[in-house]
Amino acid sequence: MSKKSEIKRRVSKKIFVGSVGVGGDSPISVQSMTNTDTENVIATIEQINLLDAAGADIVRVSTPTLKSVEAFKKIKKSTNIPLVADIHFDYKIAIAVAKAGADCLRINPGNIGSEDKVNKVINSAIDHNIPIRIGVNAGSLEKKLQKKYGEPCPEALVESALSHVEILAKKNFENFKLSIKASDIDLMTESYRLIAKEIDQPLHLGLTEAGGLRSGTVKSSIAISQLLKDGIGDTLRVSLAADPVDEIKVGFDILKSLKLRKKGINFIACPSCSRQNFDVIKTMNELERRLEDIKESIDVAVIGCYVNGPGESKAAHIGLTGANPKSLIYVDGLPDKKISNDEIIDQIEHRVRTKVKELSSKKEKLIASS
Repeated sequence: MSKKSEIKRRVSKKIFVGSVGVGGDSPISVQSMTNTDTENVIATIEQINLLDAAGADIVRVSTPTLKSVEAFKKIKKSTNIPLVADIHFDYKIAIAVAKAGADCLRINPGNIGSEDKVNKVINSAIDHNIPIRIGVNAGSLEKKLQKKYGEPCPEALVESALSHVEILAKKNFENFKLSIKASDIDLMTESYRLIAKEIDQPLHLGLTEAGGLRSGTVKSSIAISQLLKDGIGDTLRVSLAADPVDEIKVGFDILKSLKLRKKGINFIACPSCSRQNFDVIKTMNELERRLEDIKESIDVAVIGCYVNGPGESKAAHIGLTGANPKSLIYVDGLPDKKISNDEIIDQIEHRVRTKVKELSSKKEKLIASS
């Protein structure tokens, strides 16, 4: 069973996106963004519900037009998860979607326009008691900063971010979080390290435009993990050119690997080799498919042979060490039962679900007695 992370998180203020705390002592939240046409209400609701089922804490929805704001209003009434409205260029859309029930407004003050327009958005956020996420992106850096620095660099991105923060500070508005994204790993990580020293607001992590499922996962994991290990980051999005549900899965896998968040199964599985006594890859694919619904934190080890099998199995809630003709199941670190290899998938699924019920029951009893 995995030990608690020793990572010391940066001290930040706590805000709320709907019912989800971001910053302070809140768990690091995982979010994604819909890629449906927002005006297609049914399709957008379906995708949000899939993201919710996958474990998403927050979902962002683009509202590029006033028609999309009307759709957002319907979507908000038909979903349960906190929704962030993504607005660019038109401050009137930000005001309208705040009225429509958005739990947070995502804006880039640089493309909203004048300070007066940004102030109107801030006033709307105050009136509706919702936070703002300032989003700074290397790909849309202000022209004056491009001219000053020649090209996007950490100092340019931080200067952009602080100029936007200053607008909010003039209004004594502290109900905000900030992202400072780039598609280059070093540019992104160094920018966040610099801004983390300048403000104590929650930081939204993400490597923007990271790529497809495989390459984007690799790059995002490298970038986001570096910052999380430094204690930087209060919420995150893994930006992939893939199914948004995959963004949620990868986000939680990053947090689980660093022992920063426990949600769902933490699989420990060997990559398989000629020593394997059953088809490890096929077994893992099927177990991940069958057990996708599990939200309880649980460690499951699936090891193909006796070289590392016993050690890994003893450290997990449920473990399997491959052998021929029968493999050995471990429960809570102790050998439990030998099973034939054609029973492995069914037996592990059964043991996992039994263990999850047991852990849930213990939690309920603790809550009842407290």
